[in-house]
Amino acid sequence: MIKLNFDIKKHNLENGLKVLTIKKDTQIAAINIGVNVGAMYENMDEKGISHFIEHMLFKGTKNRTNEELNDELESLGGEYNAYTDYDSTVYTISCLEEEIENGVKLLGDMIVNSNFPEEEIVKERNVILAEIRTSKDDIEDLSFKRTNEVAFKKSYLKYDVIGFEENVNNFTRDDLVKFYKKYYAPNNSVITIVTSLEHEEALKLVESSFCNWNKGSIEKKDIIKEKNIKTVETTFKNEIEQSTIVYLYTFNDLDKEDELPLRILNNRIGESSNSLLFKEIREKRGFAYDIFTHLDITKDAKSLYIYTSVSDEDVSDTKKAIDKVLKDVVNKKVVFGDKDLNIMKKVHKTAVIGTLEDSADLCNYILHQELAGENNLEFVSDMNKLNTIKPEKLYSVAKEVLKDPTIHILRRTSGEEDE
Repeated sequence: MIKLNFDIKKHNLENGLKVLTIKKDTQIAAINIGVNVGAMYENMDEKGISHFIEHMLFKGTKNRTNEELNDELESLGGEYNAYTDYDSTVYTISCLEEEIENGVKLLGDMIVNSNFPEEEIVKERNVILAEIRTSKDDIEDLSFKRTNEVAFKKSYLKYDVIGFEENVNNFTRDDLVKFYKKYYAPNNSVITIVTSLEHEEALKLVESSFCNWNKGSIEKKDIIKEKNIKTVETTFKNEIEQSTIVYLYTFNDLDKEDELPLRILNNRIGESSNSLLFKEIREKRGFAYDIFTHLDITKDAKSLYIYTSVSDEDVSDTKKAIDKVLKDVVNKKVVFGDKDLNIMKKVHKTAVIGTLEDSADLCNYILHQELAGENNLEFVSDMNKLNTIKPEKLYSVAKEVLKDPTIHILRRTSGEEDE
């Protein structure tokens, strides 16, 4: 049983903004705001606009120039960042407890009063275009993108969050402001704040900076949930030293109660340095420096990826070895004994406790639970469920998830680069 060292209170401001104050005995405070908009809500001609706007919110407000805003953020002495995902855009600040009031004020000014200076749009356009082009030279990043491209026909997952070069080149200030005003509204957002302040004090800080934010009229698009296409596809790129192999499984119909067993199973298959895939592909066969899995479970998309990079001559044998490991798990040839289960449970427990101990991680976790409409203390019930998970449940989940993958192989070619 985990002993909680914090407590949470939920509040709703008159303008519809959800605020979760998390009182914790800490010297490092954190505040996050998540806006319920990301790449999944964009039309084809809008692909990349959420990410562009995320960049622009650091480029000046009605009250502060670009230089003033970033100087004051830097003066907090902590960390500030932002990221755009498919379902949300998140802005984060973590700092000394004594700086949290300034942090809230700066975040409020960014979110409510950004003014999108034309000269900064020109600069940031070039930055984002450079980011897009750089990603093409990162074979890991490129491999995941190409896997998604061949795995789906209509799903938003087919397209990268960063968007298309053509769109980024064409976005005008009016386009950015219109999209910003449409989705950046208090009734489409959640704030989480971790601080040692009393709940009422923390709430007052947030209210003072966000109470004048005007409620919006939000219309969300219907989200297409698509099963990945079962296929093996190969594409090519010039001047790469290693070939890559990516497996993708989607499981949108997986029961909620099976998500925790899947997390435990994922750790055993490929998330740790003692995983089945790591031991087979690296330690036993020496095909790769690394092989890992990436599990993503959200409300609108559930996916599991396997990634490795190997010498071109080892691609076929590596794929056969991966297939065998996965087949042996599904067919129960891999035995999950008490020792294995105990290790997997300890790893999960360590990750949970690590999140609870770190103010920034806790702030981010609670934010995403609230954005997804999930139980904020789900990890507590998960910890209680850990001891009830039996090997048979892991096998049944493996059988449901590890089937009909999209497999993408990126290989070197002597011809023109395939884009």
